[in-house]
Parts: sequence; C-alpha cells; structure tokens
Amino acid sequence: MIDFHAHLDLYPDPHAAARECIARNLYVLSVTTTPSAWAGTAALTEGAPRIQTALGLHPQIAHERKAELALFEELLPRVRYVGEIGLDGVPEYRRHWPDQQRVFTRILELCERAGGRIMTLHSRRATTAVLDGLSAHPDAGTPVLHWFSGTQRELTRAVDLGCWFSVGPAMLSGDKGRQLVLKMPRERVLTESDGPFAQIDGRAAWPWDVVRAVETLAQLWSEPPDAVDRQLRENLRGLTANGG
Repeated sequence: MIDFHAHLDLYPDPHAAARECIARNLYVLSVTTTPSAWAGTAALTEGAPRIQTALGLHPQIAHERKAELALFEELLPRVRYVGEIGLDGVPEYRRHWPDQQRVFTRILELCERAGGRIMTLHSRRATTAVLDGLSAHPDAGTPVLHWFSGTQRELTRAVDLGCWFSVGPAMLSGDKGRQLVLKMPRERVLTESDGPFAQIDGRAAWPWDVVRAVETLAQLWSEPPDAVDRQLRENLRGLTANGG
C-alpha cells in the first residue's frame, strides 16, 4: 500500500507510527510543514527506504515561517521530495495571501534551479493560483495535488499541466471527491491518508487506512482491489522513475 501524503511527525507517538508503517511494509511520503522539522522527521525513519521525508513549508504558516526559506534552500539538495507546499485560500489564511504567494513562488524558483523535484501540493480554495504558479515555473518538477478539491474545469487544466493526484479516504467519502476522481487519469493517481489531520469515523487517519481508498477506487473504477493496488504501484514506479 502507498500513503503519498502523511504527517508522521505530528502523530502523538511519531516513532510508533513509523514503526507500524515499517512493519506493514507501507510506502510512505512523510511530509513536513516547516524546514526546521525536516531533520527530526527524517531521523524517524533512518534505515527504512520505503519511507521518504519531504521538505516543506506549509501555506497556513508561511507568514510565521517565511524566514525559514533560507534553511529550505540549504536543505533542498538533500531531498528528492518537496512538500507540503502550496496556497490556502480559506478566509482564515487569505489575509496572509501575500506571504503565502511569496513563499510558494520562491520554493518553485528554488526547485527549478535545483533541477526539479517531486512536489506534494496544498491547493484548498486556491487551485487556480497554484496552477498559475506551476505554469509560470514549468521546470520546478512533478506536481502531485493532494486532496484536490477544485472545479471540473480546474481539474482539466491540472491534467493538461501534467499534474498527478493523491486521494484518501476522507476525500473519497463525499460525492464531489468521487466525481473528481472519475475524471482523473488513472495512471496519475496515488493514495494518501493526510493523517493525522484527516478524520475517519471520528478519529485521526493512519497511513494504513489507505486500504479504504483502494477499496473505494475499486468501486469507482469497476476493478478488483488487487488490480487497483497493482495500478497504484505501477503509478508510483512511473512517478519516481520520471518525476523530479
């Protein structure tokens, strides 16, 4: 199973969460919200090659942590994956929009200069602006839109731009999420948990809950779960062979 967007360092016991992922032989992309969190998060999974740690600066705290862009630049040569990055347009964070845009643009510039990275992107109520940034920086790498919630028109544009998508049980619990997934190219879909932020049955999602996303994709795609699992593993191989 694949969890392409989880916040391992933010679980109550990050070491236990990492050990369980290793025991279950999960492939996990462990994202970070600040550059200063990267080293400690990467240390959680030393010797676990199936768990990779991404270097991020989350848009919701871009206004507080923009000074860490220098550290981001310093660490970027050490990573293949970047995230969580992006923009957030909900009212609570929209007032910090100029800082969000400056941080996002700078990260895209740095990724371009570094030769491109595989990027996991936050785009809540900001899809068009995120896609505009990707269009302006086409060599920043391969974008993976996590928990995509834009419009059908924005989805078409994202597909045309070469974006990938990571979808989880929380996204797939609603009709809008399911309808969006039906329009996504199957060869560019991966699963995610977004734990511990995402909720399942009133509790925090765990990386191994991606099995629920596999089951829902099997229903939507009219394929048996084992065929969906094979498709997702092929997708991951394709992304890591060609992206970033």
